[in-house]
Amino acid sequence: MKIKIEICGEEFRGEIDESMNPETSEAVIKELPLEKEAQKWGDELFFKIPVDVQEESPKRYVSKGDIGYWPQGNALCIFYGKTPGSPSEERIKPASPVNVIGRIEDPEKLKKFGPGVTVKISKMD
Repeated sequence: MKIKIEICGEEFRGEIDESMNPETSEAVIKELPLEKEAQKWGDELFFKIPVDVQEESPKRYVSKGDIGYWPQGNALCIFYGKTPGSPSEERIKPASPVNVIGRIEDPEKLKKFGPGVTVKISKMD
């Protein structure tokens, strides 16, 4: 499913791949559209969402551009570079395992945003 992510008037395209973690994906899709104030942890934006799903096929390391659901914090995470726990830009380590549900295009463009930005995620028509 194609999604649109808006931050500070800029639009990013992405997708939710329902085959990766189907239960998690379905729960997140059901809550769209979402509009939340994001926090930041290294080069990761994250925000709590009204979804409560356990680990499905959790990943200890993710890639730049991955969108994941963090079961421990009931949060959606967008990874665009190293977190404080990451060994490198290519091997990004979340605070704890996440259920990867999709990707965002041009993730490096997120580096200019700080904590407190409003993130809107919606389905594309």
